[in-house]
Amino acid sequence: MSERKVLNKYFPPDFDPSLIPRRRGPKNSQQVVRLMAPFSMRCNTCGEYIYKGKKFNARKETVDGEDYYGIKIFRFYIKCTLCSAEITFKTDPKNTDYSAEHGASRNFEPWREEKVVEEEDRLARLEEEENNPMKALENRTVDAKREMDILDALQDIRARNARNERVGQASDLVSRMTVEEETEEERERRLAEEEDEKLVREVFSKVSMPAVPGGSSAAADSSGDSPIEATSPQLVTIKRKADDVEPDLRSLLPESTRVVLDAKSLGAPPAKKPKSDLKNKLGIKIARKSKVTV
Repeated sequence: MSERKVLNKYFPPDFDPSLIPRRRGPKNSQQVVRLMAPFSMRCNTCGEYIYKGKKFNARKETVDGEDYYGIKIFRFYIKCTLCSAEITFKTDPKNTDYSAEHGASRNFEPWREEKVVEEEDRLARLEEEENNPMKALENRTVDAKREMDILDALQDIRARNARNERVGQASDLVSRMTVEEETEEERERRLAEEEDEKLVREVFSKVSMPAVPGGSSAAADSSGDSPIEATSPQLVTIKRKADDVEPDLRSLLPESTRVVLDAKSLGAPPAKKPKSDLKNKLGIKIARKSKVTV
């Protein structure tokens, strides 16, 4: 069984390729190709717009008697999508583009018109300079003046940029110096604040003062209970001179408080609170066992 995809075919020893009959087609035959519209156009028959990129099944042929430095020019036949009128356009190797030939007109494209106008002006100027030497001299003078103006404007722009760069560097330097000055000021302010805080700590200090007891004169209950006990010690801020020794706490207390403290330290210990009979208050009676007689 032979292979499905044959790569090497058998040629007999007596094979003569010149005996194979050649099919001769027409000289300028047309080929059917698939292409997209190379530019936007409008049908001259119905006014339908055909935009660039529209796909067509076109017929291609070689243009007889036309070429551009040996490059062949091809013509394409398409049909309008609305009225089926025949539209032809061909290649333009000179401008690397396509040109509308029959059945449609190309839409206006300003950039193409500008290029065409510039090219026409250039050709007209060259033709005029060839026939008129004075006109060529005038054109060269105008071109030299225009070039000098351009160079002057460029020099002004460069000088302005250099000046702006110097100003920018100067402003950066000034801002950096300002930041450094502000840093020095902040450092001096911080040192002054630290000195002030140190002086305040030397002048003012907090000491623990013992609480004053309620005493016999102030805190007696109406029911005859013992005086109220003293509260917990408190922190007191005292002011003293920075050069003197810290004063004694007893000397800072008022006279009445010192008398109370002396009486408390020298007097008898405070009387203990009598224990309350909880059994009588709650109404609990304890039954005593009687002695058993023998």
